Amino acid sequence: MTRQGSPLKSIRQRLLLLVFLALLPAFLAAGWVVALAYQNEKELLENSLRNTTRALSWVVARDLTRRADLARVLADSPLLDAGAASSAQDLAQFSLRVQRAIAPMAGWAELHSSKGLLLSTRALPAGASVASTKLEASPLEDSPTIRSLQDAGDGAGLLAHVVHPVRRGGQTEINLKLTILPQEMQALIDQQELPPDAVATILDDRGTVIARHPNGAKYLGAKATPDMLEMFKTQTEGLFESISLDGVPTVGYFASSPQGWTYLTALPRDQYKSSVPNAVGPLLVFATWLLALALGGALWVARGIAEPVLALKQLASRMRAGKITEDRPSGIAEIDQVATALHQTAAELHGARENLERQVQGAVTRTKIAEQRISQGLRVEALGRLTGGVAHDFNNLLGIISNNAHLIQRQDQENALQAPLSATLRAVDVGSRLTQNLMRFAGRQRVRAVPLEICPHLDDAQALIRIVLGSRVQLCLQCPPGLPRITVDASELELALINLALNAREAMPEGGQVHLDARMADAVEKADLPPGQYLRLAMSDNGSGIDPGMLTHIFEPFFTTKPAGKGTGLGLSQVYGFCQQAGGSATISSRPGEGATVSMLLPVTAQRVALDASHAPTRKSPRSRPIDGLRLLLVEDNPDLAETTEHLLRAQGFRVARALSAAQALKYADDGEPFDLVLSDVVMPGEMDGLMLARRLRLRYPRLPIVLISGYSTALVEEYDFTVLHKPCAPGELVAALRQAIDEAAASDFSPLV
Repeated sequence: MTRQGSPLKSIRQRLLLLVFLALLPAFLAAGWVVALAYQNEKELLENSLRNTTRALSWVVARDLTRRADLARVLADSPLLDAGAASSAQDLAQFSLRVQRAIAPMAGWAELHSSKGLLLSTRALPAGASVASTKLEASPLEDSPTIRSLQDAGDGAGLLAHVVHPVRRGGQTEINLKLTILPQEMQALIDQQELPPDAVATILDDRGTVIARHPNGAKYLGAKATPDMLEMFKTQTEGLFESISLDGVPTVGYFASSPQGWTYLTALPRDQYKSSVPNAVGPLLVFATWLLALALGGALWVARGIAEPVLALKQLASRMRAGKITEDRPSGIAEIDQVATALHQTAAELHGARENLERQVQGAVTRTKIAEQRISQGLRVEALGRLTGGVAHDFNNLLGIISNNAHLIQRQDQENALQAPLSATLRAVDVGSRLTQNLMRFAGRQRVRAVPLEICPHLDDAQALIRIVLGSRVQLCLQCPPGLPRITVDASELELALINLALNAREAMPEGGQVHLDARMADAVEKADLPPGQYLRLAMSDNGSGIDPGMLTHIFEPFFTTKPAGKGTGLGLSQVYGFCQQAGGSATISSRPGEGATVSMLLPVTAQRVALDASHAPTRKSPRSRPIDGLRLLLVEDNPDLAETTEHLLRAQGFRVARALSAAQALKYADDGEPFDLVLSDVVMPGEMDGLMLARRLRLRYPRLPIVLISGYSTALVEEYDFTVLHKPCAPGELVAALRQAIDEAAASDFSPLV
């Protein structure tokens, strides 16, 4: 019995061992796949929470920014120039303007003075008036702010406000408030159609609940949990585990907007932690089932003869080597079942390996594309900084050339040199316009909207557009006379036309025609815009056109149909952003092979009744003070430009002292002979620039006239009541500005520094 039982026992043990060894690599691979799947599912769930929260936080930030921009524009209205003393007619006109501007919003606007409520666009009960709903006077805000959620105190419930001061003459007399209703924020959450057990919350900068899912009305005005409040103090976003206001343990992600408001998304902790095992559970069950089947087959085959066992051993060896196995019947059902299972397992593992390789390759490709886009954006930013620096230095060179040319022209009495000098000065003007374009590209020029006659502007711009299009493309301009004016930034409009011309040229590499026409927009074209008159400015080409699937993304930043490295995808997004900022819109229509048309819809400037000169207030002009012998402090870090400017000013009669830095200028002003006037560059090296120097001099010597000159935008200094000149500056313009600064100081009962 022993000899008869031993061989059978040995065959069973060896067969089981053989099956185990054959399946070991497969189960290790399966375990690795399960672990990888587990990690991937966990990362996908975290990324989903992160991306959803960041996207909705951006939506909240964009909504707050839009309200703040609207409040700023409304606060600059001339109808409020009288401040708290504004007439009822001006307030009524301003109320109509506000109601049109905030029509898409659910809230209202209010004007508050230091004495109480002046104006409210809130719908009042029958028989009520603004006077009957006056609120208690409260301190005025001197800077734009977004107030947290609080009880309005007038029956309106819990509200948040965007507050913008109405400043006139350097004083704040009125605050403009735009209400933010909690139901507006609640609508942002409700649009997401979240599951009942998910949590989504919008909180203000103090951690107060403004909107929530679920039970938004129940928790309106409630505070976030203490642990979340502590987290908000130290982080702007992150993954968290906490107890929700409903008392449910949750896992989620939060992200704060630049305004301090926070959006968070969370799931119940049990659901979050069970979703990952549930995703990989089938793989684990399948692996367990496969192991049981293999062991059962081994027990059945152990009753057979050795050849089927050896055949199984060979099959396992091939599978262990990663080779494709063949399903060959052995004639024994039990052996064939195990062999078939092994064959299927080998095929599934092979397919899983190939699928995993494809996924990894796809992830690597997407990562490379993202890196290329980030690198492209960094290159554009670096190019902007480089362009700004080059333009600044070029302005200094133009200033040297201009000043020397004017000095030679002033001293030379021979007519033979007048023509070359005039040509030199004209070239300086052209170079100055070129540097302004470079500054605009570098982002150094501020958006300044002014009323604009479109036809003369297009006539002036078509020469530049033709250069951009090249000699192979013909430009046809149509602009009928009599079109009303539009209020836009002329430089931004010119940049938009250049971007459209560049896209048209790229679409017609072999040449073609571009039509640029202006006309009034019809009812269909302006159907999606606020009521009013709009001017349609369209550029059409007969190039290759755009695929219909790309039209919905064509205005998105960084979206481009060009190969990698051939375009930034920022041209059409600038066009769209310009139109949106102007209060209009941009559309595109195209068919493959039939060209494309980009239309800019820009609002027409509202006509105002001009003030009769006979009723305009008069002001007695002060007598101009002679400039001969006045002592002027010139602050310029470029020695060559400082020298030529000094000669130019001495030729006009000034006594000039030079300083190469702001620190040296302060020392001269404090220790030396008193100065009658200061002329300073804005951009200078060191810890103190020209703007900081002007502020310090104004604090120390409030009666000292100060004039600034810079090749950069005046946006940095215009709000500080300083005269700002652009480099290069003609002598006549420079002297006129200096004289005006002296005369204005005298008219304001100022006197030179003594």
